[in-house]
Amino acid sequence: MEKQLSTFDRLYNETWLRKVIILVVLAMIWEAYGRYLNNELLFPTFVDTIKAFFHSIASGVLPARAWASIKVLLIGYACGVTLASLLTALAISSRLGTDLLETLTSMFNPLPAIALLPLALIWFGLGNGSLVFVLVHSVTWAIALNTHSGFLSVSRTLKMVGRNYGLGGFRYIAKILIPAAFPSILTGLKIGWAFAWRTLIAAELVFGVSSGSGGLGWYIFESKNNLDIPSVFAGLLTVILIGLVVENIIFRAIESATVDRWGMQS
Repeated sequence: MEKQLSTFDRLYNETWLRKVIILVVLAMIWEAYGRYLNNELLFPTFVDTIKAFFHSIASGVLPARAWASIKVLLIGYACGVTLASLLTALAISSRLGTDLLETLTSMFNPLPAIALLPLALIWFGLGNGSLVFVLVHSVTWAIALNTHSGFLSVSRTLKMVGRNYGLGGFRYIAKILIPAAFPSILTGLKIGWAFAWRTLIAAELVFGVSSGSGGLGWYIFESKNNLDIPSVFAGLLTVILIGLVVENIIFRAIESATVDRWGMQS
């Protein structure tokens, strides 16, 4: 007879609950350390940060800044995914394409996206064009590398099945390669997202200083200049919260609908 799990065991098996507990413990440590320092200009407490967070939301400033960042991020991310897809499709279609992808990734993947900011300013000026440029660089290579690696790991048997069914070109990629390599593709998408998000915030600090406007990066920099340190931490908290939502809700939903449903290991 199967042993019935206790209430504690059932709750412990819930991933979301374990993560919530971790977040609560971190918040308590944050609050305790802030109270221990007792210096708001150095390290505000979690309570003060939450107050600044909701005050900025109520005033509409923080949502506007966050949305400005997300809009630019989506444009840059979409362009990066498109470019990575084209490079990967070229790589699997010919040896020359493979050599091209390997050469480009060897050249540009180690290059920090933030290092391209001076060139972005010269080529595109102040504004979203420069931000999109550095985002495309930060996204493309991680996705292209993981996607190409996933395609190469597809079993020869599965590839032969696709060929025997007369699949070729885009149909072969869509029906055989992408489903089989999707765990690697999804990993690349996650890494690309993380690179893009942190690059955007760093870039906005620079562009915000230059143009007097921007998204969350500018909000953080502006709050620092005003010595409103709780708002600085509120901006950082917003960056973290958006990251948690994307990782644990959006990407997790994609993973459940694909990798988990198909019985694959990511």
